[in-house]
Amino acid sequence: MTNQPDSRMKVIYHEAMTDYCPPPGLFDCLPSDLLEIQMTQPERPEKLVNTASVLKRGPIGQHLDWDTARSASDEEILAFHTDSYLDRLKKAAENGEYLSASTYIYPPSLKAMYLAAGASIEAARAVISGDYKMAYALVRPPGHHAQPNEADGYCFVNNLGLAVHEALNAGYKRVAVVDWDVHHGNGTQEGFYDRDDVLTISLHMNHGSWGEGHLQTGEVDEVGKGDGEGNNLNLPLPMGAGDHAYKLTMERCVGPALRKFKPDLIFCANGQDANAFDPNGRQSVSMAGFYEMACQLKALADELCGGKIVMTQEGGYNPTYAPYCAHSIVEGLLGLPMELEDPLAFYPNDLEGGERAVEELIARHPLL
Repeated sequence: MTNQPDSRMKVIYHEAMTDYCPPPGLFDCLPSDLLEIQMTQPERPEKLVNTASVLKRGPIGQHLDWDTARSASDEEILAFHTDSYLDRLKKAAENGEYLSASTYIYPPSLKAMYLAAGASIEAARAVISGDYKMAYALVRPPGHHAQPNEADGYCFVNNLGLAVHEALNAGYKRVAVVDWDVHHGNGTQEGFYDRDDVLTISLHMNHGSWGEGHLQTGEVDEVGKGDGEGNNLNLPLPMGAGDHAYKLTMERCVGPALRKFKPDLIFCANGQDANAFDPNGRQSVSMAGFYEMACQLKALADELCGGKIVMTQEGGYNPTYAPYCAHSIVEGLLGLPMELEDPLAFYPNDLEGGERAVEELIARHPLL
C-alpha cells in the first residue's frame, strides 16, 4: 500500500474486547454491605460498542479503514512489563481476582487484554510501515495506569507503552506521548521515567495518587530521573477546568514541549473522560474542546514528524457521550470540519477561569 493521505486513518478493533464485564460494586470500588443494590462498574463494554458504531455511522465513516485486532504474544507484552507480573496476571485470571479495588481480572478480560495489546502494536506498525500517517487502537481494557509491575485503574497491560516500544525497536530515536485522559497517565510515566528518548506529557485533573500501588501523584515536580530528567511533563488542571483551559494548555505547554523535544512520532492516550458528562471525570470538556485539542495535535504532528500519530483508547465512561467526543477527536486529527452536532452542548465555557488555571499552572511548573 502506498502512503495514505491525511484524510484516512487505520482503526484496529475486535468485538471480543466487549465480551467481559467487571462485577458490580460501589461505582468503581468493591461492593458495599450497606447497599441493597450495587452499581455496574463504569468501565463497561457499551462505550466501546457505541464508539465503533458512531465512527462507522457518523460523517467520518468513509475516511476510516478497519482491521481486526490480533492477540499480542507474551514476548511482546514483556517489552514493557516484567515476567513475574505477567505470570501474576495469568494466575489471578484463572479464578477471578481484584488486583485493586477497581481492577478485576478473569478469563474474558484476560483475552481482551491480549487483544488490546495486539491492536495497539498493530496500530503502531501501520504508521511505522508508512501505510498510514495515523492509526487508532480502539480497545478495552485501557492501559495507561498499568505500570511495569502493577495493575490499577481498570488497566492490566500498558497498551500505549507496548506501541511506544514497537516504534523504538523499529529505529525511531525520539517519540512523544500526549495523554489527555482525565486521569494522570501514571503507568506510562513510570515505564519511561528514566529514558531520554521518550517524552511523556499528561494533561489531567489534579487528583493526586489514589492507593498503595499508585504512588505517582501527577504533580509538576515529577519531571523524570536520570537520563529522563526533564522528559516527563505533568499538567494537572483544577476540577471543572473546561474547554478553554485545555485549549490553552495545549497551546502554551504541550506545543512548546513537543517543539523542544522534536519527536519523530507522536502517541496519543485518547481518553474522553474529561468530558462534561462523564461519571468518572469532572473537567467539563465538550466535543468542541476535544476537537480543538485534536486539531492542535494534528498541526504539531504535521510540523514535527510528518503528521504521524498513533492513538490508543483510554478512559471515557459515559457510554453515549464519550463516543461522540471520540468522533470529534478523529475529525480533528483527519483535518476535517466538525460535522457531528453536539447533542449535549449546554455547559458554559469558562474563559476567565481557564485563563487563570493555565497561568497558575505555568507559574508553578519547573519545566515551563
